[in-house]
Amino acid sequence: MRGQARVPGSCGELVQGVVNGQYFLITCPIKLGAEVRVDLQPGGRVTGPREREKALLAVRRALNYLASQWGARVEICNPLPLGKGLASSTADVVAAVVATAGALGTELSLEVITQLALAIEPSDGTFLPGIVRFDHLEGKEWDYLGQPPPLDILIVDPGGVVDTIHFNRRRDLPTLNLAKEGEVREATRLVQEGLARERADLIARGATLSALANQGILYKPELEPILKIATSSGALGVNTAHSGTVIGVLYRPGEVDVDDLEGRIRAAFPYVNFIRTTMTGGGVEVVDGPWLHQGQDTVIAGN
Repeated sequence: MRGQARVPGSCGELVQGVVNGQYFLITCPIKLGAEVRVDLQPGGRVTGPREREKALLAVRRALNYLASQWGARVEICNPLPLGKGLASSTADVVAAVVATAGALGTELSLEVITQLALAIEPSDGTFLPGIVRFDHLEGKEWDYLGQPPPLDILIVDPGGVVDTIHFNRRRDLPTLNLAKEGEVREATRLVQEGLARERADLIARGATLSALANQGILYKPELEPILKIATSSGALGVNTAHSGTVIGVLYRPGEVDVDDLEGRIRAAFPYVNFIRTTMTGGGVEVVDGPWLHQGQDTVIAGN
């Protein structure tokens, strides 16, 4: 009568845009994510944290899809803030769907999970295995690109939030995406080659190209200065949340003095916060036991 699942968050995307009329993103999953526990309860009522309303809606829709009359009590452990481009909502929603199915003693296909998630909001695709190219608006197709080579990420949060649903309704998006199609195509080629050859430098080059190309859609005044600071500190490049606020500094483990890097970025932008994490492959993990975040080696710093 209990189900529990974990889904990773993300540091924005490695690439996002349109090529040949197809909207897509390339995922950038990270070790941090959401863990959701669902306990069935009689009466048909779903209860849980009010600030995570999308996850509660996901539980209701999963119960309806599975034709269940049960209600549910929902617990969520997710250290990632909302509205930043960290796939916090995607992780909540998908973990909630999978945990609900687990509580009912069944499993759902990735196709069903995708459609249930996308019915609530555009999805980041971090629940799909590995690194993928994913149609985040309609979920009609996704392509597995591989597993990431060792790559650490310093996530920089300048503050603020972006509503993903409202962002994707912008009327100027088709024109602006068309204008950067050439950069997105090249960025995609670099990231795909980097994954195929296990070349972190190529992945970072593609991600940096996509991040800079997106400045015409969602401008981040900190991006270019942070890129300069990062590369002068030994980092390989940057990526961004194309419809969020965060910037990721990409570097090989052990090649960057992260304390010094944080200090240099904060000297330029005193208001930022940091999250240290690692890129990982995506996927859904069905778990049984205590919350997995306990003891993780992720540092959150700032105001």
